[in-house]
Amino acid sequence: MTQGIYGKYIKRLLDIIFAAGMLVVLSPVLLVTAILVRVKLGSPVIFHQNRPGYQEKIFGLCKFRTMTDERGADGKLLPDKDRLTPLGKTLRRTSIDELPELWNILKGDMSFIGPRPLLIEYLPYYTEREQLRHTVRPGLTGLAQASGRNLVNWDRRLELDAQYVENLSFAMDCKVIIMTIKTVLGHSDTVAEDTNAAEGNLAQIRREKMQKKEPA
Repeated sequence: MTQGIYGKYIKRLLDIIFAAGMLVVLSPVLLVTAILVRVKLGSPVIFHQNRPGYQEKIFGLCKFRTMTDERGADGKLLPDKDRLTPLGKTLRRTSIDELPELWNILKGDMSFIGPRPLLIEYLPYYTEREQLRHTVRPGLTGLAQASGRNLVNWDRRLELDAQYVENLSFAMDCKVIIMTIKTVLGHSDTVAEDTNAAEGNLAQIRREKMQKKEPA
């Protein structure tokens, strides 16, 4: 699928310019947040997780830490909702926890706008149409994210990702930015809770669906 001049050249140039500029302008916010995370949650301040990006190339996603390492009597980490602190909830609701991804954008791992990078374990469960999400760089925000974040069910989210890729343009990116601002300003505590608890694990959902289709 061709991306046109905007998708091939202009979009990346804008990503570099705005990512570099925002890293400079937001450096006080990044510094204060880093200090708060270090004091309230400990180290490491930056959370890294491998995610599939453009053409399914794996990269290290950077985010501010939002949870503790609290474990139960069995030594296993407690559920996300039990480790998510008030500071972590605030960082998630305001999307400040995702500001370190500006570095991912500057490096070329990500774009400002595009399908959100999901877990590696989800790769085998995408349909052919849903795999379109990996023909562009993943985004700091995207059409699915701006349409309700983790409150939108998986099938709808992945369909919105495919629609974004099919209609990639400067006008589409401007639309997503406006939608994202509205979504962030209209945030709720529900959005900040454990993602799997809110939407379910895609791999598990798809496996269960496949099992139901198998003959007894």
